[in-house]
Amino acid sequence: MRFLICFTLPMLVSACGVGHALGQQPPVTEIYKIYDGNNDGVLEVTEVAGSRYARQFPRWDVDGDKQVSPTEIIAFRRRFGIAADGTMLRAPTRKEGSKKFVVPDIAGLKRVRKGVSLSRDDARNSAFVLGTEMHEVDGTQYVILTDHIDDAFLQPLQKLALHHQGQIISVPDLALLHEQEERFTELQKQLQAIGPRYVAIAPRLATFRENMLMGMWELLSTLDDDPELDVFPGVLLASNAPAFSKLIAQSLSHQPVADTHLRPIALSQVLSDAETRSLQKAAMLRQYFRSRDLETPIVAIYGKKAKAAPRLKGEQVWNLEAPGGGNFIESFSPDLSGKFNESNLIIMHGHGVPGMSCSVDIKGVPENLHGKVLMTGSCFSASPNKSDLPEMRDAPGGYTVQKRDAFVLRAIDQGAVVAFGHQRLSSGFPHLYPVLECWLEGNTVGEGYQRLINGLINLKGLKSGDFVIRERTKKPPQNSLLYVVIGDPALQPFGN
Repeated sequence: MRFLICFTLPMLVSACGVGHALGQQPPVTEIYKIYDGNNDGVLEVTEVAGSRYARQFPRWDVDGDKQVSPTEIIAFRRRFGIAADGTMLRAPTRKEGSKKFVVPDIAGLKRVRKGVSLSRDDARNSAFVLGTEMHEVDGTQYVILTDHIDDAFLQPLQKLALHHQGQIISVPDLALLHEQEERFTELQKQLQAIGPRYVAIAPRLATFRENMLMGMWELLSTLDDDPELDVFPGVLLASNAPAFSKLIAQSLSHQPVADTHLRPIALSQVLSDAETRSLQKAAMLRQYFRSRDLETPIVAIYGKKAKAAPRLKGEQVWNLEAPGGGNFIESFSPDLSGKFNESNLIIMHGHGVPGMSCSVDIKGVPENLHGKVLMTGSCFSASPNKSDLPEMRDAPGGYTVQKRDAFVLRAIDQGAVVAFGHQRLSSGFPHLYPVLECWLEGNTVGEGYQRLINGLINLKGLKSGDFVIRERTKKPPQNSLLYVVIGDPALQPFGN
């Protein structure tokens, strides 16, 4: 027996060594057997966190939906000559040189609607835009839906309603409205009788949750027979009464920013040499605004593993180094702070967690954002204090999710008049740009918001009854609808 053990052990070690040398990988079925914890047939980033596949996940996820199917892994392996069972299809070849950094023209990007396919590269690089169309609204009235009972919040809302010659409808709890069938139906009939054009959703901070938002989409998409939102919505939210009052006061006095006075600034995040998507988006925006005779300062924030990543050139480009080690940028140089002060449109692309967007900590949010529009494509940029969904420990980019204030909420508290973000896992540029485009055409906050949500409803094929999240899963199918636009829906951010 001792002889057999001594003899077979070297053979086993040798076999493993040969398999590794040939690049053999475990079968795809084995990966799902080990890591697909909820057995739903797809992998989520949290399910492979801390494993050998954590870094592979973004490369597998070519369509950027934060879920990976076996088909995606098989397709990825095939590019390197590896079969689904882990054996080699052909000898791997090494590509010479790095992939060229390309800045496409935004006007040439594919508009994605249901049935429209994308190339692997376009999907992986988010080099596409959600196809959207304006949905006509027959109503003419302005309505505020709120569950505030504190006069410090109600008085500003009364001023807003008076300004728009609208009315306030109060409900006990916006977060629970979708569970109260009788009250929900009564409110639905009330809105149908009023005929609203704009609906401002003003939850308490405690009721600003995922299913509050989904309940609103259920309500506002069922005012007629089609599945789309039948009003122009907006969310009114701040973390305290003084900030809320300031938001409303700014909304009442805001004048559309003319093209000649538009001052955009773009922030991007580059975590590694290969991950240049957000840098590409900043360059695309610079190119786009130049076509309108506008210059766009760019802030590119590089991670420790991005030493060889491309750098944009130009006088108004700031290449910064992220602190790393779980720390984020909390302040900027005086000259860059001056650019933030001069700007009135801040656009951010990069990873995020509660309290951070694009490697910028909420402590780094400029103190004076008075009258500015801030848009961030980061995940968790509008995260609620209390979530209806299971906690996520890990986020795209390798970050740890902690309970901190939402980035866009801090922006509103510090004076922004409009802020765009996402409660959970954002798709970034493809969904942010259609809203920006709509606003730059002179449309209102609510028109841009409606265009985005309706585009996603059509893309996903959702209908009444599909909106409220009833299964406790980390990434529900409704995740794409969790975008938040804080601002008066009737406000026109930009105009000629």
